[in-house]
Amino acid sequence: MAKYIAQIIVLGAQVVGKAFARALKQEIAASQEAAKRAGGGPQGARRAAANASSGLTLEEAMQILNLEKIDSEKLNKNFEHLFTVNDKAKGGSFYLQSKIVRAKERLDTEIKFKQPPENENPTKPS
Repeated sequence: MAKYIAQIIVLGAQVVGKAFARALKQEIAASQEAAKRAGGGPQGARRAAANASSGLTLEEAMQILNLEKIDSEKLNKNFEHLFTVNDKAKGGSFYLQSKIVRAKERLDTEIKFKQPPENENPTKPS
């Protein structure tokens, strides 16, 4: 009896191990494909990481906040409007408010990466 239980445990562990390895390979392939779609190289990897951390792609975030191009002023204006309109006290939706916040965070991340680093000043004489 113990022999059969041990065999069942070993076979179960093998099945779970193979399924985990297959899922890991699929996740790595999906991550690499997302990086390629985002532009490849370090830029694509950064964008894929930003998409994964916020749960939104750049395009989705722009659609949520009704933007055609990334503009800080219009971004803040649309964010404030949509956030206040969807206030739960006014009959809005907390879910929509959270989506709006995530979209703004995603676009803020993109704006931060598009700005040149502060320590690089090309007009500063050496």
